[in-house]
Amino acid sequence: MAAGAGALAPFPGPPSASLHEFPYPPQTGPRVAPGSPTGGVPPVTDLVLGATAGCLACVLTNPLEVVKTRLQLQGELQPPGTYPRPYRGVLRAVGAVCRADGLRGLQKGLAAGLLYQGLMNGVRFYCYSCAEDAGWTGYPGGTVAAGAVAGAVGAFVGSPAYLVKTHLQAQTLAAVAVGHQHNHESISGAFESIYKQHGVAGLWRGVTGAVPRVAVGSAAQLATFASAKDWVCERQWFGEGSWAAVLAGGMVSGVAVAVTMTPFDVVSTRLYNQPVDADGTGKLYRGFLDCILQISSKEGLLGLYKGIGAVYLRLGPHTVLSLFFWDELRKMVQHQQPPGP
Repeated sequence: MAAGAGALAPFPGPPSASLHEFPYPPQTGPRVAPGSPTGGVPPVTDLVLGATAGCLACVLTNPLEVVKTRLQLQGELQPPGTYPRPYRGVLRAVGAVCRADGLRGLQKGLAAGLLYQGLMNGVRFYCYSCAEDAGWTGYPGGTVAAGAVAGAVGAFVGSPAYLVKTHLQAQTLAAVAVGHQHNHESISGAFESIYKQHGVAGLWRGVTGAVPRVAVGSAAQLATFASAKDWVCERQWFGEGSWAAVLAGGMVSGVAVAVTMTPFDVVSTRLYNQPVDADGTGKLYRGFLDCILQISSKEGLLGLYKGIGAVYLRLGPHTVLSLFFWDELRKMVQHQQPPGP
């Protein structure tokens, strides 16, 4: 699981050795009937473990999500150099958040982030497993396509949680505020307020930016991680199959993922956070394409890459942490299961 708000693809396949070869590998063993245990863990249990692993990784990487959100909203629809910049780069932005909101400010939106991780990764894991059981991942490009589709479905289901997460992470003192301030009191208050004002449809506002964001990021990661890890191992920087090699591969792969995904990430953040009319229509952007055009014309093409440093720094650690937690949780469950006859 990586990028953006989370992981970029589910974790099918057997644990341990396969995980060290690819972050979301297809099963290499004999095919099993849908619903039957794989690697000693039932698929439903594996789904829960994958979601739990993503949540654990989220706790450790959420500060970079807060920083990324602030950087992406800074100078919204303003030409470069014409607006104050309370957030300058990742490290200074961390300091600015701490000064304004205290250390707890680095975990703003954590509850909504955990909800998003659980919903999105659970759905993605299930969808990818279904595609694997159907044999679709065995075709050329099938793994990338299945990961992208599963990611898109997961992003759609988890969109309300990501909406609230973005609102909460943007909130801060007026002196350093960037983007529209929704001023929610809590995660429950945010959901209640949005639902009362705009109904169920309002909870999915901004989903048109979230779906391509996760789909593109998932496809880019699946397409580059294996070759990046192999490249690292060929140079003998780390032992073959070590977690250090996986982390290094994730950071190398993260360059390609960050470059391809950040524009979609910026658009997603802007669509989620923009103020809306009484009927739920955005006051700044009419939709996905309009958002891209407005950012490009008013902020320049580099405006689509705001926060890329935080996006990149989060990708590798979040991927490896998710893999590590998932693998360890799987082992714990396997040890608790009674031995077969």
